[in-house]
Amino acid sequence: MIDDGLSPTDRRALASVALQFFVNGVIFASFIPRLPEVRDRIDVTTGTLGLLLAAGALSGLFGSVVVGRAIERLGTRRVLIAAGVAMCVSLPVVGLATMPIVFVVGLAALNTFDVLVDSAMNMQGSWISGRRRAPVMNRLHGLWSLGTVIGGVGASQLAGAGVSLRIHLLVVAVVLLVVVAFVGSGLLRDDEPVADAAPIVVAGNASHGGSDASEAPGRVKGRRPMVFLAIAGAASIAMELTSSDWAAFRLNDDFDAGARAAGLAYVAFTLGMTVGRFGGDSAILRFGQRRVADIGIVLTLVALAVASFAPVEWMVMIGYLGAGLGVATQFPKLYDDAAKLPGRPGAGLGALTGGSRVAMLVTPVVVGSLAATTLSVGAATAAVTLPGALVFGLVARRDRSTIS
Repeated sequence: MIDDGLSPTDRRALASVALQFFVNGVIFASFIPRLPEVRDRIDVTTGTLGLLLAAGALSGLFGSVVVGRAIERLGTRRVLIAAGVAMCVSLPVVGLATMPIVFVVGLAALNTFDVLVDSAMNMQGSWISGRRRAPVMNRLHGLWSLGTVIGGVGASQLAGAGVSLRIHLLVVAVVLLVVVAFVGSGLLRDDEPVADAAPIVVAGNASHGGSDASEAPGRVKGRRPMVFLAIAGAASIAMELTSSDWAAFRLNDDFDAGARAAGLAYVAFTLGMTVGRFGGDSAILRFGQRRVADIGIVLTLVALAVASFAPVEWMVMIGYLGAGLGVATQFPKLYDDAAKLPGRPGAGLGALTGGSRVAMLVTPVVVGSLAATTLSVGAATAAVTLPGALVFGLVARRDRSTIS
């Protein structure tokens, strides 16, 4: 066995956290590629669906507000288990929906509990990663992306085969409930104490070696790191959410592709993220966090432009694949920074998820409203993703220049 510097307890906890990352990816990928079908089942327009997605995301803000207090009182393990079970129970509600209100209720529950699970598993993952001889956060998020690929491919194939969304999501929920029960038995039972200080570098230096390892990490005090995390999280999720949720609509509405082919646009994006995240830790160790981040931002801008404006389907697919590679390491770094932020446990993750959830609230409304006009879906998504990439790059550079 490779000596990773971890105790048997930590290895077991890492395996459990890794499995939960995978489960979370499967949960959302189980219905996102089938959103055009959901739109038709609840009998709404694309613009209205955007409003419904935003309404469901609104509850995530509540989760961001309470997550710090919940983790402080109950600990990450209890929060993760309880919220994980609640997510699995909420999933079939989306599949059972034949009315907009039922769809919103199911989606709202999923988003609320997802914030709690997301924060708890990232905190445990960050603690374990800090004790390893090499970082692991990108690979943990890679497992989330792998879950989205598997869930997305499964959803696309089942849609093409005519399997009802109701049966699909009921089966997925039952299987994942069993998995969550297994995860709970291996998690860390005691949370790490909060450090007195911690470096916050948005898309900046690597904390594990690499070509930037010789640079001393700066320390940021006060509310500024909270603001950086919120803005960076909002910009990053605007790119990621739009590219995942609206990829199927890009092919379905702009190219009149069938359900199976349209769902594969979503898979292309998540496949790019998966590859980028599994290779991200090695790339950071070799080239440094800063260089990897800079390359990622440039790649994201170019790829999103191709995905939004390419005139043929295969180029759109390549664009989404490249965009997935570009954004791959953004959120793992942000989550790692947020988990190490000094202060109340979960406060940094609350700021990050708060900014992300605001973007999740606004993004579907903007894209849906624009797509309901004479604009193509590609042009509507570009209006959100390209500015998002620019804002993320500017925040990253601003952070580097002001840290002392």
